[in-house]
Amino acid sequence: MVKVKFPDGTVKEFEDKTTVEDVAKSISTSLAKKAVAGRYNGELIDYNAELNEDGQIEIVTKDSKEGLQVLWQTAALVLGASLFELYPQMKFGEGTVVEHGFFFDTDNENGQVAEADFEKIAYRMQELIKSGIEVERLELDEKEALAMVDGDAYRMELVKESVVSGKVVLHKLGRFVDVSKGAYLQKISSLKVFKLLSVAGAYWKGISSNPMLQRVYGTAFYKQKDLDAELLRRQEARERDHRVIGNDLDLFFVDPEVGAGLPYWMPNGATIRRTIERYIIDKEVSRGYEHVYTPILANLNLYKQSGHWDHYREDMFPPMDMGDGELLELRPMNCPSHIQVYNHHIRSYRDLPLRIAELGMMHRYEKSGALTGLSRVREMTLNDGHTFVTPDQIESEFKRTLQLMVSVYDDFNITDYRFRLSYRDPKNTHKYFDDDEMWEKSQKMLKSAMDDLGLEYFEAEGEAAFYGPKLDVQTKTALGGEETLSTIQLDFLLPEKFDLHYVGADGQEHRPVMIHRGIVSTMERFTAYLTEMYKGAFPTWLSPKQVTIIPVKNDLHLAYCEELRDRLVANNIRVSIDERNEKMGYKIRQAQVTKIPYVLVVGDQEVTTNEVSVRRYSEKETVNMAKDKFMNEILADISSYSREK
Repeated sequence: MVKVKFPDGTVKEFEDKTTVEDVAKSISTSLAKKAVAGRYNGELIDYNAELNEDGQIEIVTKDSKEGLQVLWQTAALVLGASLFELYPQMKFGEGTVVEHGFFFDTDNENGQVAEADFEKIAYRMQELIKSGIEVERLELDEKEALAMVDGDAYRMELVKESVVSGKVVLHKLGRFVDVSKGAYLQKISSLKVFKLLSVAGAYWKGISSNPMLQRVYGTAFYKQKDLDAELLRRQEARERDHRVIGNDLDLFFVDPEVGAGLPYWMPNGATIRRTIERYIIDKEVSRGYEHVYTPILANLNLYKQSGHWDHYREDMFPPMDMGDGELLELRPMNCPSHIQVYNHHIRSYRDLPLRIAELGMMHRYEKSGALTGLSRVREMTLNDGHTFVTPDQIESEFKRTLQLMVSVYDDFNITDYRFRLSYRDPKNTHKYFDDDEMWEKSQKMLKSAMDDLGLEYFEAEGEAAFYGPKLDVQTKTALGGEETLSTIQLDFLLPEKFDLHYVGADGQEHRPVMIHRGIVSTMERFTAYLTEMYKGAFPTWLSPKQVTIIPVKNDLHLAYCEELRDRLVANNIRVSIDERNEKMGYKIRQAQVTKIPYVLVVGDQEVTTNEVSVRRYSEKETVNMAKDKFMNEILADISSYSREK
């Protein structure tokens, strides 16, 4: 007999080898009809999997998030089985679930899969589904499992990695055998609504020295309306993708001959970045921050002392041997540099809080497959800051920093975010500094501050920095994922490691506490985020070009346009004149395509009345107004950060 504990705390005994399906039926017939899998002792398992040990169970139904993942895992298997039939020479990596669907990695020396093949592949998938064939769950020893995938080097490697207690679980559909992990539907007839989406290259196991495989992506749902909603979401995501918009608006590019993850900022993108940089520096200086410049290189010993070398080495570039015993490292973090600034003078309690900030360039060794436009790069400039405080200043400074963050978000009209308190995983002593008292104290302090502010948050174990807990601001990306935009981190560790002191009111030395914070993330990630949030239609104050002036006829109206341009430029407004030999309608359409906030058309009437004909982006109507009125309007638009008044 096995003892099974249910979510409500009750425990029932079942005969050995009872399946998830048997347990679901013992609860109710209606539950059994909706159930597709189970979660047993924290692991997602097949509906027909046997329970051979005591444990805790949750029944997974098709209307749950995990129920959808089971459908996606099954769809990946059906895709693999269909490709196996259509391409006899094909080899298979892993077929698994991603955030909004599934993929299967394949390799075919006779030609990889192309999107043009999707119709043929989908037809074969539909044939399999209609055939009534069922998924077989096999539990074999390693030798038997290897024999099942003989000749496929990728699946043979997966088999060897999947051995647990001498056994390997495989899933078989027709003649195709899959070694991927996950739970599957036994009956594939539920897979009626699916769509193949795209293909992409992916290194085997994400390692650039391994072979490049072809990754086939798809998605599936139990209902057509859910697929329609997902396809609409994906279309919206494509329209917001900062890589596409960045190319259309000539913001940045990455040249593979120069290096992956090393973006070039074109004049338009550089203007946006420069505006953000000037804004955040002025904002921080007004809040008591002192801005500095520090080197992007440092002796490796600095990062050994900080702990980055021990805890962060895999994300750092290899040290540069200067030939005389000195090893220099491209900095992955700015905090050790700001600690040097703090330590350069003897500090008194009267100096604290000491707020040091920098737009600090950093370098991180990201794998090629993880690099994405501006949002994931190898060289980045972080809006970084470190505040050194006395212990009794922690809560007030934390609140002050959070207020600054919220104020910045208001100026950029960022509203879709949530707060995450990120704690250590106490079991992971390799990643996190092993000091229980320090972690308990700092995590409790952070939580208390959030509770005092009355802000909603969720907690996540294992997301802390190696030296302390943090508050992360989580935002949605255009592709539907979630990433950290801003962070405030509490740190008792680095002041200890660098033996930092301040002289207290008692004349004795005391240890300060560090608060790390990044308000607008890196310039690269923040620009990518804003590009997607605004869909390239930047508010006037951020737009790389704020006004374009179009003369009806160059020979009659250009002089007036130039006079107007000079006045706008004198007021720090970014403006150009479109004097190309093109039709008026074409020029106006181009200004709309490039999402310029204001288009001014100048003809005989405007010259005669000393006015401008104004057309705002996305509006169809043009309005004639005096030059001074327009000047006041655009200056007010810029000074209010283009917010509704």
